[in-house]
Amino acid sequence: MPEDAPDGSGPGGQRLVLGHIDGVYGVRGWVKVFSETAPREGILRYSPWLLGTAPTPRRVAEGRAHGKGVVVRLEGCDDRDQAAALVGQEIAVTRDRLPPPKADEFYWIDLEGLAVETLEGVALGRVSHLFSTGSNDVLVVVGERERLLPFTWDAVVRAVDFERRLIQVDWDPDF
Repeated sequence: MPEDAPDGSGPGGQRLVLGHIDGVYGVRGWVKVFSETAPREGILRYSPWLLGTAPTPRRVAEGRAHGKGVVVRLEGCDDRDQAAALVGQEIAVTRDRLPPPKADEFYWIDLEGLAVETLEGVALGRVSHLFSTGSNDVLVVVGERERLLPFTWDAVVRAVDFERRLIQVDWDPDF
C-alpha cells in the first residue's frame, strides 16, 4: 500500500482543517491559535500540523489553553519574526491522524460525497459539506438544486450507510 505524502495527498491523507494561526504571542516564537476542535485545546493532540499549502509537516513543541484560544510553539519557531510569518495559515492534519470514531459516530468529512435520498428513494443529491448553526448541524446537499437539511437524528436523518455511500432522510423533495 503506498504511503501518504506529507501534504495529505495519498490514500488516508485527506486534509482536515482544525483551525488557523491568528496572531503572535510573546517574543519566543509562540503563536495564538483559533481552534475548531472541542475542547479547543484538543488541537494540541494532533501533530504534525500541515500549515497552509506547505507540504512540510510542523510538529507542536508545546502549547496550552489561553483565554478563549490556544497558544502554541512549533518546533523550529524560536522568535517573534518566525512566528509572525505563520499568521493567517490554516492548520490541517491528515484524516488518518484522527482517532477512529466510535461505532455510532463519524466525522463530517466521512459524510462528504455521500448520496442523499428520501425514505421513498427520491435522490436529492450529494453532501457537499456540513456546517454548524449552534443549535444543530446542517447538511448541504447539492443535486438539481442546493438544499440545507438539518442533521437531526430520527427527525430528518434516518440512516447513514457507508457501504452503500448513502444517507436516507425523512424530507419532502419539494422543500
